[in-house]
Amino acid sequence: MKSLLTLVATAALVACAQGPAARETARAGRIDDAKVDTIYRELASASAMADDALAKGRDGDPTAASHALTTAREALTAAGGRCVDTPGCEIERVLAAQDALIERQSRALLGADDSTAPTDEEVTAEAGGRGSPIVRSMPQAGRAVSLLKGKDLRSVIRLNDAVKASIEEWLTWMRPNLLEAYENYQYMRHRMWPEYEKAGLPEALLFGILAKESGGKVHAVSRAGASGPLQFMPHTGVRYGLGQHGGFDQRFDPTAATRANVAYLNDQFRVLNNNLELALGAYNGGEGRMQRLSPGGRRPFWDNAVLGKLPPETREYVPMVLAAAWLYLHPEEYNLTFPIIDAEPAKVTLAQSLSINEIAVCIGQAGNERGWFRTLRNLNPRYDANVRIARGTALELPKAAVAGFQRNCSGGRLLATAMELHDAKPPIAPAWRAPAAASRTHVVRRGETLSSIARKFRCGDVRRIAQANRIKAPGYSIRVGQRIVVPACSA
Repeated sequence: MKSLLTLVATAALVACAQGPAARETARAGRIDDAKVDTIYRELASASAMADDALAKGRDGDPTAASHALTTAREALTAAGGRCVDTPGCEIERVLAAQDALIERQSRALLGADDSTAPTDEEVTAEAGGRGSPIVRSMPQAGRAVSLLKGKDLRSVIRLNDAVKASIEEWLTWMRPNLLEAYENYQYMRHRMWPEYEKAGLPEALLFGILAKESGGKVHAVSRAGASGPLQFMPHTGVRYGLGQHGGFDQRFDPTAATRANVAYLNDQFRVLNNNLELALGAYNGGEGRMQRLSPGGRRPFWDNAVLGKLPPETREYVPMVLAAAWLYLHPEEYNLTFPIIDAEPAKVTLAQSLSINEIAVCIGQAGNERGWFRTLRNLNPRYDANVRIARGTALELPKAAVAGFQRNCSGGRLLATAMELHDAKPPIAPAWRAPAAASRTHVVRRGETLSSIARKFRCGDVRRIAQANRIKAPGYSIRVGQRIVVPACSA
């Protein structure tokens, strides 16, 4: 009994083994991943030894139990002390190991047997969030919904004012966007979630990123050129295997985009000390910037030395993603109800050449009051919705839409109407042309170049002015006092 109580007391003090100044000095060093992994293995081994000691006590061997507890105590204390002194080692893991061990030890002291221990389903539901609809429908996936690098996402997400304010945004004017993103994701889940599951990343994080990036619209394109459900820029997409394949931009493929997203995040976790906020900041604002602001992940995202130097878009992006992930895990705590969706996938084969637009019209709202256009587009991203697809092509759609397709898209009035609408061609008006403006003459001033003159007169291409004045490329040399004819042009 005394050894057991000593172990509990000692474990609770591991995190305080060093003073604040010493801990800060240790944190400032270079991260040695191999050393950190060794400490984590020692923590696991110490926990296993303590469990073995408790088993010996239950079997009526107090001497062996006392010896094993002493060994476990010393191993846990040593590993915890090294964690405090090692940059990159998460002291939270020590505390988590202590919490779990103290719980088992308290049960042993009270004489509780295994029959009163929580079931796997109860543990899973707690880890995944009691309100999560995914956990309710698939309890065995509960941990995967919420675990990030072995840590419960609920303990990783810091509910500070920025995240709380973002939760309010999702629950007020952006609630329709959140619900639409959830619906879109559910129909694509079988395409995206397996990539996160294989990588051991939490599904809630995937949903948070998807909700903020595209709302689950596979063909979303930003003004900056980011494309696809997870919004990769062209050069980053190519780096992670999202190039052109047979004329198709793979950034629009939900499976390929998710695989690239996993690879990108894992790369950032490696260089940013597994810090979720920093990795998300890199995803939105660029890894180079994030690594400069927080080398090795030593500065937290919320530090003003990091947050204060980020563009407004990234400062807003990170808490919005975290807020959406949090709501995915805890909807019922916020009076949020995600719809129950029958998203089982199916396939149909076209008996005649049809476009996605025509299929969406003839299926109508059968099985989905919002219609099936967005889902058809998301599940068949290679096809232009306006172009008829060849007879005999297999298309994917939810099983809930199959009956409507078979009933309405194989012939009859609705199919005829859909085809008539598709063939309608609106009149095309002649392009409007602005009246030609007269050329003007400009006298070159000191410090001016042909490029600055082109910008001044809103001529997007300096070559037009050069050609009008027979100024030779590539130097485009001009002199002060020279009279230049500026042709009428507008950028």
